[in-house]
Amino acid sequence: MPIRAFLRHHWPTVTIAVTAAAIGCAALVMLGNMPPHRIVMATGPEGSAYQEDGKRYQAALAKAGVEVQLRATAGSVETAELLRDPRSGVSVGLMQGGVVGVMQGGGAAAANTAGLESLGTVAYEPLWWFRRREIQGVGAEGLRGRKIAIGPPGSGTRALSLELIKRNGMERQVGELLALSPREAAEKLKAGEIDVAFMMNPWDAPLVQQLLADERVALSGFPHADAVIALYPFLTKVIVPRGVTDLPRDQPPADVTLIATKTSLVVRQDLHPAIQYLLLNAASEIHSGPSIFNRANAFPAPEAIDMPLSSEAARFYKSGLPFLHDYFPFWMAALLGKLMILLIPILGVLYPMMRFLPALYDWAMRSKVLRMYGELRLLEAEMANARGGGGDMREVITRLDRLEEQANHLHVPLAYASELYMLRNHIDLVREGMRKQAEKPAE
Repeated sequence: MPIRAFLRHHWPTVTIAVTAAAIGCAALVMLGNMPPHRIVMATGPEGSAYQEDGKRYQAALAKAGVEVQLRATAGSVETAELLRDPRSGVSVGLMQGGVVGVMQGGGAAAANTAGLESLGTVAYEPLWWFRRREIQGVGAEGLRGRKIAIGPPGSGTRALSLELIKRNGMERQVGELLALSPREAAEKLKAGEIDVAFMMNPWDAPLVQQLLADERVALSGFPHADAVIALYPFLTKVIVPRGVTDLPRDQPPADVTLIATKTSLVVRQDLHPAIQYLLLNAASEIHSGPSIFNRANAFPAPEAIDMPLSSEAARFYKSGLPFLHDYFPFWMAALLGKLMILLIPILGVLYPMMRFLPALYDWAMRSKVLRMYGELRLLEAEMANARGGGGDMREVITRLDRLEEQANHLHVPLAYASELYMLRNHIDLVREGMRKQAEKPAE
């Protein structure tokens, strides 16, 4: 068969060509899986702290050549919906940990977060309980008959506030629940148009600082904070220290206990690892500073509340950025990392192959001639037996003719032609010996 004959005579070339083709195909696959240069990040309402953080991520990733497009949302619930929808184009977002689970069934474990992963938590986000200063009452009793702003639909504030009001049995006793944005709620609270405003924002949010400094507004605490945290483990207790907003005026006049979620940086599971490393590195720059609730470098932290920690995040928190990211642009570091993973096993096969291939090839070519030498030696032995009367010389001559025909049709590379001609010469010598033996008179 022509194909079998070609493979038999050119197998070293075929082996090298197939290996090179495999490497080329693998390289094409890797080039097709290069990291994107544009991503969409879901933040929060216009003017929110999440949107400000989104702008910081936008600036940090722009240095690496990645464009971050920001998309405003009503809050964490809507952000989660966009992340779960592959058609939305959103691949990263900031979310209040645990509140999506509360919205979907009363606990973080109930959250539908399939296909999402966490890059860790990045900040505390308290549930602020602001009220008009003249309103008295402690805890849930202070909500009876009041107009309360709990955030717009799709926001984490609304989800958590409704859950806590329900848990305290106050859902039928409040006066009115209003779907106001934090900014609208703050304006109406200062104007006396509503009684209470719940909002979730970090300590340094401008809106929070304005309300803390306003003499018309007071900050309430959660008297049953420990019980709430026991019921909702994703929450954390934080303390606003006495006098922290205004030491000369002793505001607040006592420590205020709040409950807080932790903001999670969430990505789609299929987001390219190189982009995840860029986001993690940016998070370290943006969120590592101290606040009244945490010390420096407490965030970002390898915590997973609603969803598992991504494998890239786990490696980042354990050993930092891959060393290639320190010396190359992110896209080149990603490519080189994949090439190293690919080339290590290939080189492990190619190196011994290239080292032993010449010797193996030499053996294969010489063995073609050596096998015939073995048969020629056997014929010489049989010729000696026939001469001594132990065999038929005609059969030996027939087999020698067949061996000579095989040698005449044997194809070897030019480098081994001398051995083939030597074989033919030796066949002629054996044949000459047979002729002289036949001519010798019988004794």
